[in-house]
Amino acid sequence: MAGGEPKHSALEQMKITEGLEVLDLTIAGSGMVLHPVIVGRKDDWALVDTGMPGLYEAIMKLAGQAGFEAEGLTAIILTHQDVDHVGSLPKFLGMRGDLKVWAHAEDRPYIDGEIAFLKMRPQVKEMLSNLLAAEEYEQFKHAFSKESAPQVTELAAEGDVLPYGGGLTVIHTPGHTPGHISLYHADSKTLLVGDALTVNDGELCGPNPPVTPDMEQALKSVRKFLDYEIETVVCYHGGSFTGDIPKRIEELTADVK
Repeated sequence: MAGGEPKHSALEQMKITEGLEVLDLTIAGSGMVLHPVIVGRKDDWALVDTGMPGLYEAIMKLAGQAGFEAEGLTAIILTHQDVDHVGSLPKFLGMRGDLKVWAHAEDRPYIDGEIAFLKMRPQVKEMLSNLLAAEEYEQFKHAFSKESAPQVTELAAEGDVLPYGGGLTVIHTPGHTPGHISLYHADSKTLLVGDALTVNDGELCGPNPPVTPDMEQALKSVRKFLDYEIETVVCYHGGSFTGDIPKRIEELTADVK
């Protein structure tokens, strides 16, 4: 796919409730499926996570299909620093320089390029170099380097309620990364967990071990979700899950109480 934008084998969105849309981005040839989320009104909305580099157009297309106005995008909320969550951030800011960008203080230095990404392993670099044209890859590296201007404008801390979709409560859920956050949408009892949990074959599962440096801490973070009344969990990898969520969380965290 080098030399052009990523191709997508599927572009879909699913409404959880009015003003809460889960996007489905299937990247052809990679098997990767990502689930950014739109929260807010049609004329005033926030995007939770930006996908891999090159997904700006696909995300905005889905937002338009769901009735969200392009000029209504006012904020980006980043659950954490990983490339498949922040990759298209520079393009969003290039198109809309007035956007607010929210992230936790523990992950802000990585997103702002002060510190190298925790998980920028050789295979990730190879994937990006294959995904992007050479010039695009250099632009991506520059955007997340010390030579580039900071990108995070707002800090999201434990207990903050972000003003989108009637309110998103920030839950600091470290382990997958130091500054990983999850977001609770009280109006719909929906929990947006980023990579704190996954859905595999229809079952709610823990974070992916190979890319979770501190699994014990990550599972302790998951226990925070027991404090919330949850009807739907949205995982960035795997999509939505409904069922006996407290029971499943107890099962997943039984060894880390």
